[in-house]
Amino acid sequence: MLSYCTNVHPAEDLDGIVAQLDTYAVPVRERLGVDLLGVGLWLAAEVASALADDPGARARFAGELKARGLGVQTLNAFPYGGFHDTVVKHAVYVPEWTDPRRLRYTRDCLTVLADLLHEDASYGSISTLPLAWRDPWGPGDDERAVAALDEVTAHARALSDRVGRPLRLAVEPEPGCVLDTVADAVSWLSGRVDPAYVGLCLDTCHLAVSFADPASTVRRVHDAGLDVVKVQASAALHVENPADPQARAALAEFCEPRYLHQVRELSATGEVLAADDLDAALTDLPGTGPWRVHFHVPLHTRPRSPLASTTDVLTDAVAALAGSGRALPHVEVETYTWTVLPEADRTDLAAGIADELSWARTEVAV
Repeated sequence: MLSYCTNVHPAEDLDGIVAQLDTYAVPVRERLGVDLLGVGLWLAAEVASALADDPGARARFAGELKARGLGVQTLNAFPYGGFHDTVVKHAVYVPEWTDPRRLRYTRDCLTVLADLLHEDASYGSISTLPLAWRDPWGPGDDERAVAALDEVTAHARALSDRVGRPLRLAVEPEPGCVLDTVADAVSWLSGRVDPAYVGLCLDTCHLAVSFADPASTVRRVHDAGLDVVKVQASAALHVENPADPQARAALAEFCEPRYLHQVRELSATGEVLAADDLDAALTDLPGTGPWRVHFHVPLHTRPRSPLASTTDVLTDAVAALAGSGRALPHVEVETYTWTVLPEADRTDLAAGIADELSWARTEVAV
């Protein structure tokens, strides 16, 4: 069941979430001409807590979803709240995995997912942040994070036994974080977590920004005894010649204050150079090699030349997963940046989401 992530919508209370499903998700399903549309729900911490505390509210919400032809197999528990505030930037990484609030939020999301899980889903998944932003972090933080993940695992195991299907956590590497790359995540998770309940979320925008090879990345995960539990189908900006004045002018249109847009440059020697945001990259990186920019661009569109999109990384990653001999993980289209795209690239949101999902159904074959 292909899903789209509802973190594109700003509502942070249950009535608002249902209203936005009526405004966007139902029209998307109707545009696609399908009886069932997958929605990867984002529930801010307060609404997740309220639902976790009220079995009746969970049952009513499950009924609202079913009545609209919407199915849930995955939640996005990366943003804690305020994801559509005027400026989010580093706040999206708070609370980190050493903070009891992150543990409580993730437990709440698991409790909710257990009662929302669609009957056709073979398992449920929840994506989460890669521990924290990189600084500060030390050995004591590792220990606290492992203890929190152990507690989440115990909760996931108990819920899985109750519902008869696994509920799994998917740790999502992101540039600039403690687990910056998939290689970092594999190294940290191996031997620290129970792979039956904790694996990876492969965000293909983040993967592209790291300049990692998709097929080798999938092999690395599997060789370590871990699973890709979830794929967030997303694309980054690619700039072949960032020193070109036309390219720099085009990139400047993607500088905006709300979200962090990490940039990586691949040097001639194979070294990956880093900037924490696009405006910093335009000032600080040499621009002698290609750039990848953490800006989720709609999958079905092509940025204006000389910019390009990394949808090839997405298709290569899914092809590697499909050819691995393992069941294909959950695939969730995650483009949360519609409202901060350059004005000329914005469109009706329901139509844009439907077009993205149509592209994914054809090009990713899910």
